[in-house]
Amino acid sequence: MLRAKLAWPQAVLALALACVGGVALWSLRSLGTSSEQILQDNYRSVLAAQRMKEALERLDSAALFRVAGRDAEAGQLARAHRGVFERELRVQERNVTEAGEGQATDRLRAAWERYAAAWDASGPAEDHEARTRAYFETLAPAFQEAKGAAEAVLALNQDAMVRKSEEAQRLATRLVAVTLAATLGGLLLGLLLASGLTARITRPLSVLTQTVRRIARGDLAARATVHGGDELAELAREFNAMADQLAQYRQSSLGELLRAQQASQAAIDALPDPVLVIDPAGALLASNRAATGALGLGPDEGAGGLGGLDPALRASVERARNHVLGGKGPYQPRGFEEAVRLEGREGPRFLLPRATPLYGEGGSIAAAAVVLQDVTRLMRFDELKNDLVATVAHELRTPLTSLRMAVHLCAEEVAGPVTERQADLLFAARGDCERLQGIVDDLLDLSRIQSGGVELLRRTVAVRRLLDEAAGAVRGPAREAGLELQVEGPEPGEEAWVDPERLALVLVNLLSNAVRHTPAGGRIAARATREGERWRFEVSDTGVGIAPEYQERIFEKFFRVPGQARGGSVGLGLFLAREIVRAHGGEIAVESAPGAGSRFWFTVPAAPPGAPASA
Repeated sequence: MLRAKLAWPQAVLALALACVGGVALWSLRSLGTSSEQILQDNYRSVLAAQRMKEALERLDSAALFRVAGRDAEAGQLARAHRGVFERELRVQERNVTEAGEGQATDRLRAAWERYAAAWDASGPAEDHEARTRAYFETLAPAFQEAKGAAEAVLALNQDAMVRKSEEAQRLATRLVAVTLAATLGGLLLGLLLASGLTARITRPLSVLTQTVRRIARGDLAARATVHGGDELAELAREFNAMADQLAQYRQSSLGELLRAQQASQAAIDALPDPVLVIDPAGALLASNRAATGALGLGPDEGAGGLGGLDPALRASVERARNHVLGGKGPYQPRGFEEAVRLEGREGPRFLLPRATPLYGEGGSIAAAAVVLQDVTRLMRFDELKNDLVATVAHELRTPLTSLRMAVHLCAEEVAGPVTERQADLLFAARGDCERLQGIVDDLLDLSRIQSGGVELLRRTVAVRRLLDEAAGAVRGPAREAGLELQVEGPEPGEEAWVDPERLALVLVNLLSNAVRHTPAGGRIAARATREGERWRFEVSDTGVGIAPEYQERIFEKFFRVPGQARGGSVGLGLFLAREIVRAHGGEIAVESAPGAGSRFWFTVPAAPPGAPASA
């Protein structure tokens, strides 16, 4: 059997490895023993000799203190270091390990005793000259003799350490050679056994490999012929059985299904944008190459859901998936504000999610296909467009102001009398300047919103006052258009927590749109009702109404319903109104039907207790 074929070479290899390991352990033990012997035999003696020399030098310093007449300090220093010398000398006497070291130690003991006796004999003298003579005649020679004896012990042990270190190096060299020879022998034996075993195993494996390659190229008639009763022969027989089943499978209808699946995968792989197929449980069923490269999804990411995605992108994908699985149909983003920013090696990218339902056999939604459209270039173009619009609006403002002033002065005959025909033309030009000024103001508001959002100066404002001032701004145009304008407000004490100038712009925009799109004889109503902690404002009319397919888009920038009168609008009023309402924390919407009029409504917070009042 194959196990037996593999077992005996492994046993030989294990034996060779054990031999090499034994040699290595013996080598390491020998090196460790030699190092330990050096430490035990000589290092402690070297350390003791050095400490004795240091103690002698301190005693010599004490003798000099005595010569200088500082007896107290000399006695204290001598007592401390005589004890040190005695202790280290006893250590050395117990650690005699080298030839001649005993005689050197005895000489050191004798020299020390003579020095100690000379020290004791040279007690304090009254005469400074006597002290000096005693030091140089007695103590100094004894000090030099004891110091020389200590240096002899130190030199003897240091020489022994050097000699033993050289012996250890020679031993290490021999052990390295032995270990290297054992390793090379084991390696050679292993190579011989491995080559023999490989030759016996690779022959049937080569047959299997060639057969697999032929089947991979589409030759399902290829079969592997391996004789014997071991595992490789059994593997060849099982492989041939699998090839038979594969050939049958290819001829069945499941093969067509597999080809269809491969074709669909190839189709989504060809898309440049990331595509994710997600089931109702949140598991990732499929993805294309763009998703794998751009989002960092691995081949085994499906079972784990969307955990590997960026948190902001994951939230956006989940929102699109929930929209589709909730039965609301395909998910289409409202604009670039829903794009998700992702940082990459080539700079930031912006992905805009779109989702489409995938239906099962029973008609139920089986999964959601989410396409992450790369809108990086489109957003850059949009930014360039916005910058251009803002620049043009700023550049138009100054000459437009001068033009309005000139037309006004001419119409008022400040620059001289004008004829009735000229006056009509001037009044028409002044009206066009006013409409153009409104367009420029809308463009500047758009620029400010896109550059940093809407800045609010909130105060408590009477709700009735907001309605009356907005209605007063459009009452004249409504009267000229033959329209009835009604205001239904709460009591004067009711207040809202808003920016009055911004909210007045919202109401005026809604009322102006109602005036513009309501025929003569119609009615316009503005009202406000309290709903808990919020106020709900409504502007309704009996005008032409809005088709359902346009009701979601009328709040987009520059969008105007096809077929309706344009007047002086560029399609920014409702967009600005939506951004202002959202900045207040409210929402805005429309309810309308063609020919039945429209009702726009939005909500803002009521005034909290203690809020500052409007001036």
